[in-house]
Amino acid sequence: MDHLPIFLDMNGKRTLIVGSGVVAARKADLLLRAGSAVTIVAPELGDELSQLEMNYDFDHKTGALCAEDLKDCMVVFGCSQDDAVNQQLCEYAAAAGIMVNVADSTKNCDFTMPAVVDRTPLLIAISTGGSSPLLSRMLKARFETTIPAAYGRLAEFAGSYRDKIKAMVPNLTRRRRFWEAMVSGPVAEHLFSSQVEEAETLMDRLLTEAAKEGDKPPSGEVYLVGTGPGDPDLLTFRALRLMQQADVVLYDRLIGEGILNLVRRDAERVYVGKLPDDHSVPQEEIGKMLIRLAGEGKRVLRLKGGDPFVFGRGGEEIEALSENGIAFQVIPGVTAAVGCASYSGIPLTHRDHAQSCVFVTGHEKDGKLNLNWKSLIQPRQTVVVYMGLSSMGAITAGFVANGADPATPAAVIENGTRARQRVITGTLESLKDKTELAGVKSPALIIIGSVVSLRDKLSWFADKL
Repeated sequence: MDHLPIFLDMNGKRTLIVGSGVVAARKADLLLRAGSAVTIVAPELGDELSQLEMNYDFDHKTGALCAEDLKDCMVVFGCSQDDAVNQQLCEYAAAAGIMVNVADSTKNCDFTMPAVVDRTPLLIAISTGGSSPLLSRMLKARFETTIPAAYGRLAEFAGSYRDKIKAMVPNLTRRRRFWEAMVSGPVAEHLFSSQVEEAETLMDRLLTEAAKEGDKPPSGEVYLVGTGPGDPDLLTFRALRLMQQADVVLYDRLIGEGILNLVRRDAERVYVGKLPDDHSVPQEEIGKMLIRLAGEGKRVLRLKGGDPFVFGRGGEEIEALSENGIAFQVIPGVTAAVGCASYSGIPLTHRDHAQSCVFVTGHEKDGKLNLNWKSLIQPRQTVVVYMGLSSMGAITAGFVANGADPATPAAVIENGTRARQRVITGTLESLKDKTELAGVKSPALIIIGSVVSLRDKLSWFADKL
């Protein structure tokens, strides 16, 4: 994150705008609507600012800019057509310790102005840090069509009940859930239909019922969510919704970059990551943690790479939850085999190459692989090996020793679906050496079968290699 997004209370605060024209008028309009005391320094106001003067009061100075003009200002804006004037403003602002924004000059900006969707008191600010104002405006246009004006009415209504709800529902977790139900339930629907009295009546009744529970914590629940192989765009809508309402999240190293940023900002985060041969939090302890947290009335989000039920030990975790009477939901994710294969241009099945596909784990136990080689080495079949990087040599040698052609195409996919994806292709005979030479590291997936030969023709996702 390159910038800190904040909303400033500008009511009654002084601001200075140097220059006139459309850009200056836009800045002045926003500041005046926010209640700021605005001063314009420009020889003439121009048409846009003159129009604004008909609806708002602001000061206009026609003389040259001087350091005294910045006195008591919270922020200042350089919108002059003369770069020298804007540069002088920057120097004055730096000397006075005041933040400055210069139009179309990101290097001279202490802050940037976002595109704003105004549903007062609800505001949505969109910024690219000055790198692409056009993109901000495009996104603003989309929000304008999808966020009804009534959301401002809902925000104002919620604000009028804030203190009352805090006093009547002392338990923080229960209070948060009351708010969630309020903004997405029938109370909100009444407000969207301008039925304010009905909304107030229903709100008071629901609040009275919630207050009867006192400080008793609500019931807990566990969400077992598959996050896919890494690309956040592969998350399901249901996964995103539950990620936003969880109280605590348990995650590991296989979660793709950026996915944790989609979890509710104030949710507690607990790392239960595992490395090969270094199980920092044993699986049994993770199960106990889920039970304990849900027993405290929390909604617990268990994030799993790929799909929870495909080599994710999700079945073990919900089995423990079921035995202890803990409510749970399972949200499937794009399993690594499907995601990595798709992003690598390697179809797992193909009319001319493979009519079946098998998923196996290459995890060694006591230094040995326990694979059914006969079932794996079948004509027109694709084999996908999870967790097989460390045992790559044993896997490829095992295939060849049990009758597979050494020239069978094979691939290893590192960081599949992510920005750092790499795909190494070869054969059963050459893949191990190629992988070691490339320095491939986990997470990585192995695909074996003639479908790998289609990689060069069907590759579409630009990977690091």
